[in-house]
Amino acid sequence: MTRKVAEQRLSIDEMLEQAREQLARIYAFELPEAVARGAILVDIRPQAQRVREGALPGALAIERNVLEWRCDPTSSARIALAVDHDVEWIVVCSEGYTSSLAAAALQQLGLHRATDLVGGYKAIQAAGLLQVASGAAHFDRVSETVVAS
Repeated sequence: MTRKVAEQRLSIDEMLEQAREQLARIYAFELPEAVARGAILVDIRPQAQRVREGALPGALAIERNVLEWRCDPTSSARIALAVDHDVEWIVVCSEGYTSSLAAAALQQLGLHRATDLVGGYKAIQAAGLLQVASGAAHFDRVSETVVAS
């Protein structure tokens, strides 16, 4: 069995390439249209990184270690927005590497519209689009839920 495991090993570059092959990745300039159609922007950067680099207003902050549980509509730990397998999740990390692996994991759960953002938070920042999701419908619903609790 050890030999079989060794034959299946991938380098991180190969793993990243495989993940990206299944994604219809988007660019920062495409975010306004995606958010307008109801896509949910998910910031998976750890809190310390969000503090250091800056916030992404309107994005859901779901750290990478719990992402699958929060987005899977069959999980008992899902968030309210994880209503079915047709939700369009756009995963964002700092530079667009970890987000590709995370989006591929969401696709393995059957979340077929999950993808990530090329260049991550830094691409959004460079494009001057940090406020792109601040008026999103999902942001308003989450804010209302938090206030109503």
